[in-house]
Amino acid sequence: MKVDIYNIEGQKLREVELPASVFEAVVNIDLMHQAYTRQMANARLGTHDTKTRSEVSGGGRKPWKQKGTGRARQGSTRAAQWVGGGRIHTPHPRSYEQRMPRKMRQAALRSALTVKASEAGIVVVDDFNFSEPKTRLVAQALTKLVGGSSALVLMPEKNESYENVARCASNLDDAKILLASYLNIRDLLGYDKVVLPLKTLDVLTAHLG
Repeated sequence: MKVDIYNIEGQKLREVELPASVFEAVVNIDLMHQAYTRQMANARLGTHDTKTRSEVSGGGRKPWKQKGTGRARQGSTRAAQWVGGGRIHTPHPRSYEQRMPRKMRQAALRSALTVKASEAGIVVVDDFNFSEPKTRLVAQALTKLVGGSSALVLMPEKNESYENVARCASNLDDAKILLASYLNIRDLLGYDKVVLPLKTLDVLTAHLG
């Protein structure tokens, strides 16, 4: 699959062929769903908690004697049927972690990248570097590259250029700067366009090819 290469001014330079091992993979929707569900589940803190009848305060004395009152027998005013009593079958701290083999996660990313490529959602630039670390410059470049669409920019490596661009893009609501080695299914599916500097293609091929 061939796509055009642009500069940050939005001008077409030449064409490049996307790596077939990454951008022409077999699309497995179920695998993509599983990877997305796993990532969302692993992001949950699981710190929710409710008190049982043994944890709420009070209720040490039996409300009334066992027999002879005509009322139902009660052992504590902190039982679940009482106002202010404990709770039954309610949440307690737990882990929502789901495991998924690395090869399956990589296959899910290849599927998502293939879908993006087939829908013209991949934008390749020769370089995503700016003379000044200005949010205005990043916003103008993304507007010329993707128009009004949201964009996920995958940078090849963590260096000074990455730090400057990431700091500038943090002020933009519809854009995110991410290292290519940190690519995940949630971010990949959450943005309309994926902007790839040329060097990023080599990183993706090394990680996913």
